[in-house]
Amino acid sequence: QVQLVETGGGLVQPGGSLRLSCATSGFTFDLYDMNWYRQTPGKEREQERELVAEISSGGSRTKYADSVKGRFAISRDNAKNTLYLQMNHLKPEDTAVYYCKAVNRVGLDYWGQGTQVTVSS
Repeated sequence: QVQLVETGGGLVQPGGSLRLSCATSGFTFDLYDMNWYRQTPGKEREQERELVAEISSGGSRTKYADSVKGRFAISRDNAKNTLYLQMNHLKPEDTAVYYCKAVNRVGLDYWGQGTQVTVSS
């Protein structure tokens, strides 16, 4: 059974930091590229989720949305089948539900259930 479980969300003040984790099981983690997406209120469709960061299956290549470049860092530990997102200098506009997604070379994908991040004073 495939599982992706995001943890680490919560309430943080502007300028603060959070580290999200996505623990996975049920598929061969190191054969999948991994992504972090986020979804804000009013954008309820899956297609409206914003791609925040990507990392290749081996971890050598990363890519970020312009809105988070220089503040967020994506990483993975293939020995632990876990994906991470370090978020620094958080802004109110980073408030969203954050999802991890696994995708392989033929387009098969899996999603987690999401974790809420709220940036507010």
